[in-house]
Amino acid sequence: MRSARLIAAASAGVAGLALAIAGFSTWSQATPDWTAEEVRLIASLSLDSLPPLPADPSNRVADDPEAAALGKALFFDARMSSNGKISCASCHQPDLQFQDGLPLSKGVGTTNRRAMPVAGMAYSPWLFWDGRKDSLWSQALGPLESPVEQGTDRTALARLVGESYRGPYERVFGPLPTLDGLPEHAAPAGPKETVEAWEAMSADERQAVNTVFANLGKAIAAFERGIMPGKSRFDRYASTLSGGAGPQEQILTAQELDGLRLFIGKGNCVNCHNGPLLTDNHFHNTGVPAVPGLPEDNGRAAGVRSVRSDPFNCLGRYSDAGPEDCAELRFMATDGREAGRAFKTPSLRNVALRPPYMHAGQIRTLADVLEHYNRAPAAPAGRSELQRLGLEGREIAALEAFLHSLNEERPGAK
Repeated sequence: MRSARLIAAASAGVAGLALAIAGFSTWSQATPDWTAEEVRLIASLSLDSLPPLPADPSNRVADDPEAAALGKALFFDARMSSNGKISCASCHQPDLQFQDGLPLSKGVGTTNRRAMPVAGMAYSPWLFWDGRKDSLWSQALGPLESPVEQGTDRTALARLVGESYRGPYERVFGPLPTLDGLPEHAAPAGPKETVEAWEAMSADERQAVNTVFANLGKAIAAFERGIMPGKSRFDRYASTLSGGAGPQEQILTAQELDGLRLFIGKGNCVNCHNGPLLTDNHFHNTGVPAVPGLPEDNGRAAGVRSVRSDPFNCLGRYSDAGPEDCAELRFMATDGREAGRAFKTPSLRNVALRPPYMHAGQIRTLADVLEHYNRAPAAPAGRSELQRLGLEGREIAALEAFLHSLNEERPGAK
């Protein structure tokens, strides 16, 4: 929208463009100084306010450097897939903010959703767009056996560990169980022959393989816990502002400052995109359209059922936590008001670098996202939480400009 206005102004001549710029500048300069409460709120959005990593009692090796080193190797190992071509990093690419830039991620097949970025996920009590996993390590297990992601199975993974990772694995987790005599491919879900092979195994064999499988997830999670977003120009501005000194340089432009004011005010963005990671880590129905041709997606409603029954959840036998450590799972909201077609709030850090947007890439650009929130269309199912904002075109452009200030600064940036 900003580009369209500038083109229109140019077609009217230099004088018209000058008037358009002058009008916007006048509006920007009329913005009053921040109040003490606004300064506090802006500071709360800065990475300087990020608390230490929360402990994960369900993963006893969460902060073990050797586990993280093993997890990093596993994260990039394409042998952990049925075709030997897909790794965790295929959908979570380091040079793309640990996502893949696709509307629907592609593994051995095509998924029904976008890959979420990994940075800062150690702070989230729920993983995936629907929250169907309650820990980083449990989340890492899902794609391994998904028929459209990595498409492999538990005994195949256990064999890979024995052949290629025995030393690092045993230094972290202790001796590998005996794998002799296990089927080449076996798992509780998947192709008929794979399931039949799993059911033919003894209970002790299944538990041993499940333990190795869970430990793979715990090692990957130990690596992922160290993936954090970097500071942005917004963080520099917030630090300077909260320090009580006036900016020594123009860190944010007048338009970006107008966008920040809208972000914490009229735009209502901060209601869900709050805290240093700019997400409340909850689930909301925001009227995002369904994708024609994809199966019905109920979001959190399905995620609640899935995480409850997951044998690798916080309360499961493969968790290192006690029941008292699993409050989120035991007391999670399950009513329809939160669950119905609700999806997780993504972090806005580096958001301008990872189009398209929403859980299945339904919205192509940031400008389109802002227009969606401004219009507040009815949800395709359930009730949208959005209310029409009544933002003008220049306000939407200002919000978009501010979102670009959340991009991580490269090393050496001032």
